[in-house]
Amino acid sequence: MKPENQVTCRFYEELNDFLPYYQRKQEFVHRYKGTPSIKNLIESLGVPHTEIELILVNSKSVDFNYLVKNHDRISVYPIFEALDMSTELKLRPEPLRKIKFVLDCHLGKLAKYLRMAGFDTFYQNDYQDLEIALISKEKKRILLTRDRGLLKRSIIDHGHYVHHTQPKKQFQEIIIRFDLSRQLKPFTRCIHCNGKLAAVKKSDIVAQLEPHTRQYYQYFKQCQKCQHIYWQGSHYEKMQKLLDSIASFAI
Repeated sequence: MKPENQVTCRFYEELNDFLPYYQRKQEFVHRYKGTPSIKNLIESLGVPHTEIELILVNSKSVDFNYLVKNHDRISVYPIFEALDMSTELKLRPEPLRKIKFVLDCHLGKLAKYLRMAGFDTFYQNDYQDLEIALISKEKKRILLTRDRGLLKRSIIDHGHYVHHTQPKKQFQEIIIRFDLSRQLKPFTRCIHCNGKLAAVKKSDIVAQLEPHTRQYYQYFKQCQKCQHIYWQGSHYEKMQKLLDSIASFAI
């Protein structure tokens, strides 16, 4: 029987969240068979390729196609926020110039928060995994999910594993992760269908309003897609406070 090969691995920062506790924040030996690509070896350890920005093998930058060799020393780094890595090898196409999202079926509340903040966000609770992956690839949308397996699909270039489980913390995580605090455009998209909102005259929609709303509110917006009507009631004030708190925290 051919003996197993082995490599020494070290993962940095939040990539450790994907590893069992005994492998976190330290070098560890990993044994393997065959001649896997470094992408396949890393994902076999539980880390999705979409979370990785830089791989060093024996102190040299490599891409995902690199074939692992016996006794390689592998260092894996997450997406960099503040560091200029332009001189290093990138593992995926250039960052998307226009931030757009597609979310899996378990992130419905996060989708509403992102739309509320003005971000173009595809979401349906009946999307299948393959459909989501294709939308991400073909429509150039960042895939947000808590499904590690979905992020391991090879067709996905831009994706993020959402670490938090509470929707407001998920929203804050995305704002910080993609540095979006200066790109907020609150109340410009419909939280129900993602359509764009436009100001509408009260006289044009007065027949659709409840008596209380008709009496106390004068300024309205309407979704150009699903025709849902919005006004600055108590829900608006709560949403504005949430956006203000997250934006100030993220700066």
